[in-house]
Amino acid sequence: MITTDFVPGSPCWLDLGAPDVRSAAAFYGAVLGWEYEPMGAMDGGMFRKDGKVVAGLGKLTEEGARPAWMIYYHVTDADAATRAVERAGGTVRVAPLDLDEWGRMAQYSDPLGGQFAVWQPGTDTGVELVDEPGSLCWTELYTSDAAAAKEFYGGVLGWRFSDMELPGGGGAYALITPADLPEERMHGGLMEMPADHLSLANGRPYWHPVFAVADCDAAVAAVTGNGGTVQMGPQDVEGVGRLAVCLDPSNADFVLLAPSRTGG
Repeated sequence: MITTDFVPGSPCWLDLGAPDVRSAAAFYGAVLGWEYEPMGAMDGGMFRKDGKVVAGLGKLTEEGARPAWMIYYHVTDADAATRAVERAGGTVRVAPLDLDEWGRMAQYSDPLGGQFAVWQPGTDTGVELVDEPGSLCWTELYTSDAAAAKEFYGGVLGWRFSDMELPGGGGAYALITPADLPEERMHGGLMEMPADHLSLANGRPYWHPVFAVADCDAAVAAVTGNGGTVQMGPQDVEGVGRLAVCLDPSNADFVLLAPSRTGG
């Protein structure tokens, strides 16, 4: 489970780079019940659920970049994390940068091209609501080389991994837990698949968020009713819940999950 008492290596923030901020705000408002709060003169702002910050939204400005969610992981030292990324063969996309008194961030690509970010908190530790309907409850990496991903992220963020077999001979799924924490605090997973299955990112690995919902089918209906599409599901996964893999109208990917009572 994800909590807001963030520890090194745990997901603590996420934001969406969208070509049309107003349309993205309307879509996620309809699907997840989020309220959008613009930030001054910026072409972007914050999403809130029940008054609590759950994510950020900004205009996609990077040339050639696809609309996508960026997931940030908590670190105590963004500069040290940057050196670790470079030693492990990753790429620094945005060098450590202070965001006023709020904190310090950096963005990277792993050696195969999967993009992620880190957040060193100042006055802002991260999102205020998780693991509840309408908020982040899991993070997930699709990659063409699970072993390489484990080596890289284990070295950079200190993660531990435990493999579980997917039903129906679907291969292994690696569960991610921050260093020195029990498995109840696992926060994500990674799954290996052929590069030709990673067409959203032109064959490169990619991270996406999983959002908890109370009713997966109702949320999926809101996705398709507001210009989004469904790649998979809704379907029941034993011990996890009912889920669907979705794309918003700009093809940014995310997962909706109505957790089962016994897990997820």
